[in-house]
Amino acid sequence: MKHKNIVRIAVISMAAFMTFAPINASAASLLKRGCSGTEVKMVQTTLKDMGYYTYPKITGYYGSITEAAVKRFQKDNDISTDGKIGNITRRALNTETKSLSASEVPLVKVSNSSKAGSFDWFSKVQYIWQRGMDAVITDIDTGRTFQLKRTFGTNHADVEPLTKKDASVIKDIWGGWTWTRRAVLVQVGGYTLAGSMSAMPYAGVDDAPAVEVVSGRSGGYGRGNNLDEVKNNGVSGVMDLHFLNSRTHGSNIVKQAHQVMVKKAAEYIKGIDL
Repeated sequence: MKHKNIVRIAVISMAAFMTFAPINASAASLLKRGCSGTEVKMVQTTLKDMGYYTYPKITGYYGSITEAAVKRFQKDNDISTDGKIGNITRRALNTETKSLSASEVPLVKVSNSSKAGSFDWFSKVQYIWQRGMDAVITDIDTGRTFQLKRTFGTNHADVEPLTKKDASVIKDIWGGWTWTRRAVLVQVGGYTLAGSMSAMPYAGVDDAPAVEVVSGRSGGYGRGNNLDEVKNNGVSGVMDLHFLNSRTHGSNIVKQAHQVMVKKAAEYIKGIDL
């Protein structure tokens, strides 16, 4: 490129990812425990690459492991958790498949290639993006941007939209407030970081002081410290933004579904043509 500081994130070959085959949404049959065949393999492959199906082999048999994986996916996508693949779950899986495929993102400025990529949360990212710092976020699939402030969080970044406009953009990209993970680029402190974000505000009350013990916190979190520092921004509470090797707060585990999205963002960054 003529301008070293302006880069275009290129369309990445589908070979960079697992092969995602769309699940036949028009199929009349209901996939459930005891079923077997090609479509079950497709479901298992899709769920495995999102971190829900944890068995090491794609078996093509719809047993208890597949059923449990489907239930976890359904729960994260606000679908009735019956563990079966009907039309609603099929459509949701196909939407996730499309979001995991490669696409083109508009121009992104990177000041230093050595400061672009996937970095460990605990040893590096938490010190790059410190609490109180603002960042510009780019959603990989849509190319849309918004701003966030890191306000809380130790095992990963707890973040809040800066303004109502930022909150509106987030809600529009995700299609509502949801725990669905999306691959994002985080630009802060001269770095472009590979991340994974969900868009569910929780554990906060917008019209109460930050950190104060309050009742009725968002996301069904009940009584506790108010995790809402940025006021009048259109949401109550914080959202989760994960990086390489970051962990959940409550269960203290590395969430594979987030790591899949971090990897996706990292692959896009690798495709930058300086």
